[in-house]
Amino acid sequence: MVILFIHNYYRFPGGEDTGVPKECDLLTGRGHRIVEYSRRSGEIALNGLGSRIKLGVNALWSRHTYTELRALIAKERPEVAFIHNTVPLISPSAYYACADAGVPVVQTLHNFRFFCPAGTFLRQGHVCEECVTSSLLRSVKYRCYQDSALASATLALMLATQRALGTWREKIACYIALTEFARKKFIESGLPEDRMAVVPCFVDPDPGPRTGSGDAALYFGRLSPEKGPQTLIAAWDHLDGKVPLRIAGGGPLRDELEAEVQRRNLTGVKMLGRLPDDGVYSEIKRARFFMFPSEWYEGLPKTILEAFACGVPVLASRIGSMIELVQDGITGLHFNPGDPVDVAAKVEWAWNHPEEMEVMGRNARAEFEAKYTARKNYEMLLDVCRRVLGKRPAEEMEVS
Repeated sequence: MVILFIHNYYRFPGGEDTGVPKECDLLTGRGHRIVEYSRRSGEIALNGLGSRIKLGVNALWSRHTYTELRALIAKERPEVAFIHNTVPLISPSAYYACADAGVPVVQTLHNFRFFCPAGTFLRQGHVCEECVTSSLLRSVKYRCYQDSALASATLALMLATQRALGTWREKIACYIALTEFARKKFIESGLPEDRMAVVPCFVDPDPGPRTGSGDAALYFGRLSPEKGPQTLIAAWDHLDGKVPLRIAGGGPLRDELEAEVQRRNLTGVKMLGRLPDDGVYSEIKRARFFMFPSEWYEGLPKTILEAFACGVPVLASRIGSMIELVQDGITGLHFNPGDPVDVAAKVEWAWNHPEEMEVMGRNARAEFEAKYTARKNYEMLLDVCRRVLGKRPAEEMEVS
């Protein structure tokens, strides 16, 4: 099968940018031919108001994208297109190029961008859905996208225009949500339920389960307010050095967190900085449990899947997709988001009940094997392709 991948890579790469190439490799490795159409936000050079206006107009509709995609589709003749992100350089014209060429579109919803210009349902550190419950103009008022009223207005206008044109409903054959929580949120916001599938991310290669029970708690991720590492520091202040904590990652809060660790004299907390790629799994495997204190909905955090793959249970905030991903008392524990006292209580219990946590670790590994392997992901992607192409499972779709 020939599959067209369409993605606008971000200026600062994140999970979405690493996940798209892995999905391409997954399909290529099973005999499919991938045709990629991509742009990179790093191409953008803003030199005054004129260039900003041009970028804004392009984000609404790119004739360049439409023309290039029609030519590419005519040449490569893909059977289906997977679209991931079109903001800001590709634009919604990609949907029309595919539709006009008769190529069905599968839209992976990595974030909440269809309903929130920022894509996060997050404002000033708190969950916000006012663009759904009230008006997209709220994003302009709050400067939600890139802290700019102009940029927010551009995204809000693009979203409002595509809603009015029916783009999301008429030009997309199937939507992929990463979690059941996200699926329900998209349906509540207006996307058609009958075209919504859940296909989570995957971890590959499989790092294998750890041996031993671990010697510390671990946080590994971006050090930014919505991720909640500041709550961990406050929680560890209540633990009086009973539980060692290792914090890995970089981000805008790094210096502040390091200063706070010193100010509170938290000798059991060690800041590791950014980990090299080949050191991530060894660090996860030495953890007794993994901390995930995020204070927003999240998408599908890869770090939780990596912890599960290593057989490490997760202590996570009771919010959004984490309630679904981490089963309380089975693959980890829940705590109240932003509540250091509750975090400390759950951490202390976990540390003092190593046998129970080992069972949860084995359950976490079983959860990975059941849901988050490359093989399972491929099966689900193939089901989506069959669905949009109207083919039965018995029909051959393994190779182009």
